[in-house]
Amino acid sequence: MDFTTGGRLEIRIDPSDVGKRVSVRLTVTDDDSGARFTDVVGVLTSWTGGVLCVTRRTGAEVRIPESSLVAGKVVPAAPARRRGPAATAAELDRAAARAWPPVVSERLGEWELRAAGGFTRRANSVLPLGDPGMPVRDALRRVTAWYAERGLPAYIQVSTGAEGTQELLAAELAEHGWTREVSAEIRIAALAPLADLDADVSRVALSRDIDDAWLARYQRSASVEPAPEVVRVLRGGPSVWFATVTSTEEEAGSAGAPAAIGRCVVDGRWAGFTAVETDPLLRRRGLATAVMTALARKALQEGASAAYLQVETDNDGARALYEGMGFTTHHSYHHWRAPHENHR
Repeated sequence: MDFTTGGRLEIRIDPSDVGKRVSVRLTVTDDDSGARFTDVVGVLTSWTGGVLCVTRRTGAEVRIPESSLVAGKVVPAAPARRRGPAATAAELDRAAARAWPPVVSERLGEWELRAAGGFTRRANSVLPLGDPGMPVRDALRRVTAWYAERGLPAYIQVSTGAEGTQELLAAELAEHGWTREVSAEIRIAALAPLADLDADVSRVALSRDIDDAWLARYQRSASVEPAPEVVRVLRGGPSVWFATVTSTEEEAGSAGAPAAIGRCVVDGRWAGFTAVETDPLLRRRGLATAVMTALARKALQEGASAAYLQVETDNDGARALYEGMGFTTHHSYHHWRAPHENHR
């Protein structure tokens, strides 16, 4: 990473560059190696009191004392396009929101407040794609009050790691005492290769609706009688398809539950995959791949050309599965929760 002019390291950033993507080099010291250089790339979210704050693509925040800074420069607003369909973060975030719709919603400027009885953070959080039409401090008060009226904690879904994402908002939330609870990745892939996977789809049944057996396999509703909000969210979206692989007599699945399930929402060029689950006793038999392949073929028939899905960053098994199918990370998103006293 070239920080030099005429062979000398240079600091070519200052506090006026807050909000821009930067690359910085700093010195760190540890007991094993002594002083050494390390590089940090991300959005410069603040520079106050002699400390820089840089938010990485993953949402991790790095605080850098000015005294350790040896070089720095502004870099392009987003890295070179990764493999897969071209897309903006806002386009993907909106498509994912349409595919997992809330039961009730309300606009606050360009923010969307969403609620679904507490069923998943995605359907019970603010999607802040733009200006709330008022100072952020005031908007946060409105948000916490809105969720408190519904007996819910206030969450805001914040994206990082691509052009136009909300690193500065994340820094403001931290300043106001909000905490980041869960992080996930939005991954994308071309749809046709997914549909062309060598998978046995003969056992995969597709339907426009869900039944009790499908819900019995779905981990978020299997342990209790699903609330009406659960079914409304799952059925919502532009063009929804459900996949089911029924257990055979030889397979030791849960009583009455399918061997595997999945859900796909077709929305223009996008096919969004959610709720892909397999009986834990039947994993590594290709059932999840078969579900994804069957749904991808249906989405292709409806005119989609690109695929996306969301996976939590600590779900190593799912991440490995999707990498094997050709999905790459486009950007990350994080759910920030209001301070406890704000939603009592």
